[in-house]
Amino acid sequence: MNWDRVEGNWKQMKGTVREKWGKLTDSDFEQIAGKKDQLIGRIQERYGITKDEAQKQADEWVRAQKFEEQHKQTTTK
Repeated sequence: MNWDRVEGNWKQMKGTVREKWGKLTDSDFEQIAGKKDQLIGRIQERYGITKDEAQKQADEWVRAQKFEEQHKQTTTK
């Protein structure tokens, strides 16, 4: 999965984002709106971590979503 798909499916993706980063508020989600830079900034702010660490977490999350998407495709065939 890439960030264009995350942004395009933001409403559906918010649940998994909320599971991963529970400190994000509803206002944060409105501001993020699927944009990678906004998500990274909010993670950095809420969790008091570096930008690099927030970037790493966001990238890992996207890779996990890609794995989940592939897994769903192979199990439904």
